[in-house]
Amino acid sequence: MTRGYYEFEFKLPEALLSQIVERFTAAEPGSLVPENLAEIPDAQGVYQLLYRGELVYIGKTDAEAGLRARLERHCRNVQHRVGIEPGEVQFKALRVFVFTAVDLETQLIAHYGREAAGWNGSGFGANDPGRERDTTRAKEGHFDLAFPLDLDRPLNVDLAGCETVAAALFRVKASVPYVCRFELAGGRRQAHPELVATPLPLCPVPLTMRGFLSAIVAALPAGWQATSLPGRVILYREARDYPHGDVIARS
Repeated sequence: MTRGYYEFEFKLPEALLSQIVERFTAAEPGSLVPENLAEIPDAQGVYQLLYRGELVYIGKTDAEAGLRARLERHCRNVQHRVGIEPGEVQFKALRVFVFTAVDLETQLIAHYGREAAGWNGSGFGANDPGRERDTTRAKEGHFDLAFPLDLDRPLNVDLAGCETVAAALFRVKASVPYVCRFELAGGRRQAHPELVATPLPLCPVPLTMRGFLSAIVAALPAGWQATSLPGRVILYREARDYPHGDVIARS
């Protein structure tokens, strides 16, 4: 090597990780509630979720969803759960301007340890697995088993103007922070004909998901079943027992 000449390789991932960990340590968390997320830019970055002050989840953004979109989705996912109350889940979010080609999420999980980020890999924030996966048994430690849906919590939905069971189902589906799936007609975006043909019965007040489903199942023709599964409720024309599923009502 020529005297006086040297080569230096700047290790961007290590330097970036060190600075991000330092910034996370100094940052004050905010409650994961809608009013705290409205002003967050939908930009690229990384974030942490804390439950009762303890780190439980590390996430990153991608081309499809930025920080605000990710956090809003997680905000919905922790609502209406047994064992979680509003304000118990907090977040720290960092916008990272040098981001692409650096897998910060994996590096941060390795830094803090898998046990610290216990909600990672637990199914937390996963999409609806779909009808074909309804019979799959959830693994031990799954988020939806640790914090099941609270189906007895009053719903913030007005059914005024809903004349049929189908209309009420679509309105409730749009209002709850979890999956509410019911049988459609031939794969189309229309409810099953029996849901459309059945007038909406008198529902209990205050309205809860359990009370709502029990009331409409009682009004439907024989053969319908409402079931609570991990992270979702379903209503289909069937009579079936599911692993980790609880039958709410059968007609």
